[in-house]
Amino acid sequence: MSFITEIKTFAALGSGVIGSGWVARALAHGLDVVAWDPAPGAEAALRKRIANAWPALEKQGLAPGASPDRLRVVATIEECVRNADFIQESAPERLDLKLDLHRRISAAAKPDALIGSSTSGLLPSEFYESSTHPERCVVGHPFNPVYLLPLVEIVGSNKTAPEAIEAAKIVYTQLGMRPLHVRKEVPGFIADRLLEALWREALHLVNDGVATTGEIDDAIRFGAGLRWSFMGTFLTYTLAGGDAGMRHFMAQFGPALQLPWTYLPAPELTDGLIDAVVEGTGEQLGERSISSLERYRDDCLLAVLDAVKTTKAKHGMAFSD
Repeated sequence: MSFITEIKTFAALGSGVIGSGWVARALAHGLDVVAWDPAPGAEAALRKRIANAWPALEKQGLAPGASPDRLRVVATIEECVRNADFIQESAPERLDLKLDLHRRISAAAKPDALIGSSTSGLLPSEFYESSTHPERCVVGHPFNPVYLLPLVEIVGSNKTAPEAIEAAKIVYTQLGMRPLHVRKEVPGFIADRLLEALWREALHLVNDGVATTGEIDDAIRFGAGLRWSFMGTFLTYTLAGGDAGMRHFMAQFGPALQLPWTYLPAPELTDGLIDAVVEGTGEQLGERSISSLERYRDDCLLAVLDAVKTTKAKHGMAFSD
């Protein structure tokens, strides 16, 4: 069983924040991109997002022939996927919608074209249920901004062929990404489950009047967030155990896991809590527009990625290590 891994035409269904990020990444890697989105004004919004992302992509480095002009927006699902070598769906998180979309996508696509979904919570065995050739269907869950962040979680359904997982790894790697195969179908996969736990606790801290949204963000960005960008949690805690490593860390700090520090269940989203979060983030945003803050974020990400890559090279490590 073989699937297309030499990609020339990339199909993108859905052009919101995530879908447009896929389009930008594919364009930056010199591909032809065909996009479809039924929302009114979708094409203009997509091209605006591409234009906003392009300066960061130029700084990162474009593939030969890369150009926003290689984007074509079409009117139907079938036209979008018919000649595509790889297909990425980024529609809203509704099971009924994805079931219908993938029924139509897979029926019109080339039999050996891989099909990926950007879902962050739905399980592929459910929404690929009515797909044609479901053995080539995977989840390819990215992170925002998709055009800069390299992580993509790959999840197979109960019908996905192992060869499709390996082929998806090749395709996403060619797009400059760091594929992570999630071995089991679990809600939220890996990264979002971790982020969701942090998000719940952050909402409790706001709800209980412990801290503002800005103070919580400061606690992350001036502390653990800096370490997470190059070392992650387990290796960080290994160092915290000193020369004895993780075993000493677990012996010293393990008992604290039984202390009632965290809530785990999310707080009720009352009007008061929602208002506090909206007002707090509004103060953080200030007079800046969302698009200007996106450009600031992109420049910071490029600097962090470059710093991590350069430092790893000094220590004889590859960026993917």
